[in-house]
Amino acid sequence: MTTTAPPPRQSPDSEPARSGLAARVSLGRAFQPVPSEFLLIASAALLLTGFGLVMVLSATSAADGGQNPFDHVLKQGIFAVVGIPLMFVLSRAPMQFWKGIAWPVLIAATLFQLLVYVPGLGIESYGNRNWVQIAGFQFQPAEFLKLALALWMATVLYRKRRLLTSWKHVFIPVVPVAVLVIGTVLGGRDLGTVMILVLVVLGALFFAGIKLRMFIVPAVLSIAVVLLSAFGSENRMARIASLFDPDDASCYYTSCYQSLHGVWGLASGGVLGLGLGNSKEKYDWLPAAANDYIFAIIGEELGLIGCLVVLVLFALFAVGAFHVVRRTDDAFVRIVAGGITLWIVGQALVNVGVVLRIFPVLGVPLPFMSQGGTSLLSVLIACGVLLSCARTLPDRRAVTATPVRATRRRRTSSAQPTE
Repeated sequence: MTTTAPPPRQSPDSEPARSGLAARVSLGRAFQPVPSEFLLIASAALLLTGFGLVMVLSATSAADGGQNPFDHVLKQGIFAVVGIPLMFVLSRAPMQFWKGIAWPVLIAATLFQLLVYVPGLGIESYGNRNWVQIAGFQFQPAEFLKLALALWMATVLYRKRRLLTSWKHVFIPVVPVAVLVIGTVLGGRDLGTVMILVLVVLGALFFAGIKLRMFIVPAVLSIAVVLLSAFGSENRMARIASLFDPDDASCYYTSCYQSLHGVWGLASGGVLGLGLGNSKEKYDWLPAAANDYIFAIIGEELGLIGCLVVLVLFALFAVGAFHVVRRTDDAFVRIVAGGITLWIVGQALVNVGVVLRIFPVLGVPLPFMSQGGTSLLSVLIACGVLLSCARTLPDRRAVTATPVRATRRRRTSSAQPTE
């Protein structure tokens, strides 16, 4: 007769130890390794933001009228201090969260954009009505429309992903809503922002995988909208025509004053630049030196080396973001990450092209770097969405380790003697 010993009684002290172990496991999940794409996107975004704060300080240090030279960079720094932690907080949001808020965010951003037409709130500058003044702060609502439109397009196209072989499901509700949203910006005559919004829409359709014959129609419609907006302004047409003028000096006092000073700033910097803070163009020669033309100040003060550093950082950002698009198996992640990437990288290329006189003056800021709290905050929030998408990628180490373990198990089982 065999007897079994009763199980040992647990002491009261064993329960706290178990809780402590559970806490350590939970803490480990919170700090689990992230994909390399996450680190690449986050690092590029942080370096560009820091670089931008330094250049905003340098470009606005020539402020006259007894103004504190640190006022502008402090305002920009406030948005950076708010946006960077918000970027990492949003990076932990699940994809279901972004799908759920797509419609409310698009409606709220569109209503915010409509405030530019309210007398007393809307501000017109250089022929564009795209700013609002609220409680002493100036905002550009169209910057939030870019992110809202990318999220909404990804949500709608993801839900209809099995129906995108039909014209009806591709165009409704995408085309009517996109036209309505872009029309709120087009009414303010902001051609640069309209081009970026069109790029977001076309990028979302492309990464959704619609057929080429369906993609051509919205592309042609988008080009028509941009051309109509360009031909609707004499000032804008003069700027476009100045690109093809063989005698650049003839339009110095009319349509190409800003673009010529931007090129002269880049040329005077040479390879190594004049030194940080030594720009001459920022002394009321170059309009919007800290905003749309901050790349010209970078070239003047830091030379070709500084410009290449900025372009390399944007290239690294693009590599990390497009790796997310390439590696994901989730259609929603692919569409929203592709749309946001085309927005940020495309806007950076357009801004640099404007400074180099490849494109006419469009009023498009350089992401992360141009002065403007609304632009910086919207881009950092968009980076939070990108980082959230990067967290969904499969772990490369787990994928490569699984076949190795399976091979080892097969070898071990085959090596065991049979009876």
